[in-house]
Amino acid sequence: MIEKAVLKSFNSTDYTATIMLNGSYKTPMEKVAVANSIPSAAMIGGRRVAVLFYDGYNSKGAVIIAVYE
Repeated sequence: MIEKAVLKSFNSTDYTATIMLNGSYKTPMEKVAVANSIPSAAMIGGRRVAVLFYDGYNSKGAVIIAVYE
């Protein structure tokens, strides 16, 4: 399933991000993998992202596949 989220922070060392899913304003998801095809310059806090979940809403089974405004 694909969900919308807001990017809170980005770690360029391990290419992961902290995000807030739309409708979930209390608990951020940390260490979500970011697709290598997304340039690190695009990973600016506050931008919207599309997140693909493989295993429910587990951050270890998710990857950010797109960034948009």
